[in-house]
Amino acid sequence: MKQAIVIEQLRLKFPGHSDLLFRDLSLSVAAGEKVLLLGPSGCGKSTLLQVMAGIIPHSIDVPMKAGRLERPERWGYVFQDPDTQFCMPYADEEIAFALENRSVPRREMPARIRLLLDQVGLAIEPHTDIHTLSGGMKQRLALASVLALEPDVLFLDEPTALLDEEGTKAVWQAVRDVSRDKTVVIVEHKISHVLDFVDRIVLLGSDGCIIADGGAREVFSRYKDVMTAEGIWHPDVWEECGPIVRREERQEGEELIRLHRFRGFRGREVKISVPEAVVRAGEWIAVTGRNGAGKSTLLHGLMQLIRTEGEYTLFGEDIELRQPLYRHIAFVFQNPEFQFVTHTVRDELAYSLRLEGRPEEEINETVTRLLSAFGLDGKEEVHPYQLSVGQKRRLSVAASIVAGQRLFLLDEPTFGQDAKNTFALLAMLESYRRQGAAIIMVTHDEQIVRRFATRRWVVEDGALVRDERLAAVEPVLAEGGTWR
Repeated sequence: MKQAIVIEQLRLKFPGHSDLLFRDLSLSVAAGEKVLLLGPSGCGKSTLLQVMAGIIPHSIDVPMKAGRLERPERWGYVFQDPDTQFCMPYADEEIAFALENRSVPRREMPARIRLLLDQVGLAIEPHTDIHTLSGGMKQRLALASVLALEPDVLFLDEPTALLDEEGTKAVWQAVRDVSRDKTVVIVEHKISHVLDFVDRIVLLGSDGCIIADGGAREVFSRYKDVMTAEGIWHPDVWEECGPIVRREERQEGEELIRLHRFRGFRGREVKISVPEAVVRAGEWIAVTGRNGAGKSTLLHGLMQLIRTEGEYTLFGEDIELRQPLYRHIAFVFQNPEFQFVTHTVRDELAYSLRLEGRPEEEINETVTRLLSAFGLDGKEEVHPYQLSVGQKRRLSVAASIVAGQRLFLLDEPTFGQDAKNTFALLAMLESYRRQGAAIIMVTHDEQIVRRFATRRWVVEDGALVRDERLAAVEPVLAEGGTWR
């Protein structure tokens, strides 16, 4: 059988890291094969994908060598962070750029652009400013621009991480439709949507070594215990690691936020409106809705990152009297890179503490504790941009909560995370909630809504349209802060 990709005895090491990421790794992918790379966060899945495509070392200079490397000539790559691959300011221009590289006649482009947008379920005017799109909409556009290349091989690095359930189904159906005769290599944590599509699973351990390589049924039956121990997503992981039990109604505490006729603007246009809302200590509010509905914008308004009007009180006082807000509200962007301001993981965790003038001994103790709690041990001197997406996300959360705030605004904090780190993060947030904090989290994960949230805010077309109280259910928290 003809091979589309061949890697033999791959060795790779990132500058500044003491250990090899891959040590004599060998892997081949047959033409037309659909392969899923699974493994814990930081094990090298995205790096391996970039080696397969030739991005490493041709575009990203990383020291590596291999006994043999065969890569495809015509390929398309969808990155974890869609912003990293856009070349043009408008959606139609981004797709046209790909079509121009294929010498498609200009007169044919409008129809093709519209067809590609429809294929990925992106219902926008083609000449839309990319920066106005939500994270999930950008993911769809990135896929559309890659499909425009008509590649022989598709490399997909979590292409639906920021999409709602409907959008995730639409995108994977589009991939199925256009890739019947193509080779597809996928990195994806939302595995339920691809298991009936892939022919093969390659399972990587935390050390970057291949643990298993075979069909889905074989891998999940033979290596289930290993996957659970490594913190790798598998079909039963929620049921095994977070069973639901019912308990007494959660007690609500003091009022932390009150909104009345609250509106947020981008330019002169109202992008989010909240007729009335109250947030109390001890609440976990899940903010849900379709991509582009205004969920992230709602958090931006609460953090005063955009112009707002209307009543907004924090701890009973007008928001203007509670500046600076970072002392009261921990905010985590959807894109973790937006909030990094230093050159090492250690300095990132220490940054806000140093702003507060905390003693260096206290800072060192706090940083050491957070490194361990968020699975970042050994990364102290690494630049934040050199972390995996899952590690970046954990760092962004850890760096935001160091000041003892009582409000947490979190925009998709679990995307790009393996199961182990997802559960650890949720456990930590739940412990803060029990101590009197309030959590407002944008999420598309219904498991989180069902198991953790006390209320659901539904956002549609730029407005908070429903505020639903949820049944009192929660996973069982075992001693030591681990989920069982």
